[in-house]
Amino acid sequence: MKNHCFVKYTFAILVLVMLSATAAHAQEVSVKDAWIRGMVQGQSATGAFMELTGKSDARLVGVTSPATKTVEVHNMKVENGVMKMFPVESIVLPAGKPVKLAPGGYHVMLMDLKKPLNAGDRVPLQLTFELANKKRETVELSVEVRDLKGQPAPQHKH
Repeated sequence: MKNHCFVKYTFAILVLVMLSATAAHAQEVSVKDAWIRGMVQGQSATGAFMELTGKSDARLVGVTSPATKTVEVHNMKVENGVMKMFPVESIVLPAGKPVKLAPGGYHVMLMDLKKPLNAGDRVPLQLTFELANKKRETVELSVEVRDLKGQPAPQHKH
C-alpha cells in the first residue's frame, strides 16, 4: 500500500514538473494575421503586417528573413500633408493589448529582396522580442504573400 501511494505521489510530481516546464517555454508574444504585400515588377522592397500581443510587457526589437538583405521595423505618419516613413528601434507591446502593424502605421520593411515575391509565396520571418525581464524570445513565422491590395492569393481548384 505504501508503495502504491509513493507511485501516485511521484507521478503527480512528475506531471507538475512537466506542466511547469511547458509553461516556462510557452511564447510570451503571440502573432496573429501576418501577411506580406505583393510586389510590382522592378520593386525591391515591400511591407509585412501583423498583430502582436504580449502576455506581459515586451518590445519588438528586431526582424530577420533569409529572403532579404535588410529588414527594418518602420513607422509611418503624415507631417504637413506629406507621408513620411522612418525606421524605429522597437515597438512597445503593453501587456495584453494587441498592437497592429498595418499599412499607414507601424510595419516591417523587407528591403533589397533577393527575388520578387508573388501572391501565394511564403516567406520565413524571425521576430525578436525583448521581454519585461530583459530576456529575448524569437518567434519563427512562415508568412503568406498577398496581392497588392492585401487579399490572399486565389486557391487553385482541381
